[in-house]
Amino acid sequence: MYENPLVMAYMGDTIYEQYIREFLIRSGVVKIGDLQKRSLDYVSAKSQRRHLERLENANFLTEEELDIVRWGRNAKGAKTKHADIVTYRLATGLEALIGKLYFDNKNERIKEIMEFIIGEE
Repeated sequence: MYENPLVMAYMGDTIYEQYIREFLIRSGVVKIGDLQKRSLDYVSAKSQRRHLERLENANFLTEEELDIVRWGRNAKGAKTKHADIVTYRLATGLEALIGKLYFDNKNERIKEIMEFIIGEE
């Protein structure tokens, strides 16, 4: 399980999206269409790439976390029709990080990363 970055990204995607959905609902967005539209600012591959680059530029991630991002980014996975391959792989790297942190029971670190991402607005 832990040896497969795509499995970690699969789990990370779920956790990441749950944080975003909860944030949007708690911030008062209650119409489904609005929730879907606003969530794209966070959960699309393009936005995940942007958030990952913000984390990197702010030196927010540890070297170990950056290694996990690279591990996820370099995994051979499915192709997407909604983003270029570089963007897709960077998004996968972020998701792999969240998934790996989850399985390592580092929930407080996930919270810190997600608060950084959400705090952009």
